[in-house]
Amino acid sequence: MNRESIKYKLLIICLLLITGFSNSHGEDWERVLRLNGYWRFSIGDDINWAKPNYNDADWEEIKVPSTWENEGFYGYNGYAWYRKSFILDTKSNRTFYLQLGFIDDVDEVYLNGKLIGFSGSFPPNFETAYNAFRRYPIAPELLNRYGKNVIAVRVYDSQLGGGIVSGDIGVYVRADLLDPQYNMEGKWKFRTGDNKSWKEINYDDSNWNDLMVPGVWETQGYKDYDGFAWYRKTINLPSNISKDKYILMLGKIDDLDEAYINGQLVGKTGRMYDDASRNFFDQEWQEFRGYYISAGVLKPGKNVIAVRVYDGYNYGGIHEGPIGLVTQKKYSDFWRKSKRKNIWEILFNN
Repeated sequence: MNRESIKYKLLIICLLLITGFSNSHGEDWERVLRLNGYWRFSIGDDINWAKPNYNDADWEEIKVPSTWENEGFYGYNGYAWYRKSFILDTKSNRTFYLQLGFIDDVDEVYLNGKLIGFSGSFPPNFETAYNAFRRYPIAPELLNRYGKNVIAVRVYDSQLGGGIVSGDIGVYVRADLLDPQYNMEGKWKFRTGDNKSWKEINYDDSNWNDLMVPGVWETQGYKDYDGFAWYRKTINLPSNISKDKYILMLGKIDDLDEAYINGQLVGKTGRMYDDASRNFFDQEWQEFRGYYISAGVLKPGKNVIAVRVYDGYNYGGIHEGPIGLVTQKKYSDFWRKSKRKNIWEILFNN
């Protein structure tokens, strides 16, 4: 290493120590189970096919990933289902993700009979999501860690190639992910528009639509929508919740947000005005949201997280995890280690 290179690296260290290190972090996915290969397949549509105990012995077998046209169903447009069983023998408590790559055009994905994700919109309000990459979080309580698990994928194709068409299919974990103690990825209540009363704990959101989080709202039935929207999630916490201090992690949000717990503001990114014409945003969509929660905000039993979002253009919503509650100690330790790791990489990879 020459003198100029050493001086350059020392300058980088000084800048990092003075200005702090960016919150952004790269994604590093680790596959724990490969699911490429032959899956059970049937054209048609029947919601009973999502059930884990459904007998699919007389179904066709086709290769995944591939268009179904290339697997003997040339010219077919319409509904079809895929099914695959697997065993994941692991003691890990980390968050798992089902990666299905690209699906043409619309999909709903079930694990052991429970919906875990969807992209696009089925007829009669058809909206394609052929260009959306499918990676859906698996709620820990849905996964049978030592026995059989069944994936069922409902697909609708409107024209040309259809099905699970490309990608490295499997079950994954984020190697660089900070796992929350209370995971909140999955189904949230969602509504476009803006009303401050939607933050309150006792507000009735039963008539709101469901949206999968994380995931942009454009691929979940809200194509081209820009403006205000709200997310709500109800969680039940144990009686000893107050013994630790917690962080609310909301991953990354496009563009601006305000986060509330039980009606109290706990954090925000950017400056959001009620008059949308005054809202200004820059790179907020890339910032990681980790909001410190004051003592007494979280309660034993029912808690409601409400997130007000403003999207200015292009994609919108809570688009990247992790999502959930993590102790302040675990959160601080993770970022300290991450910062040291990134400084090391800059020094020795330049």
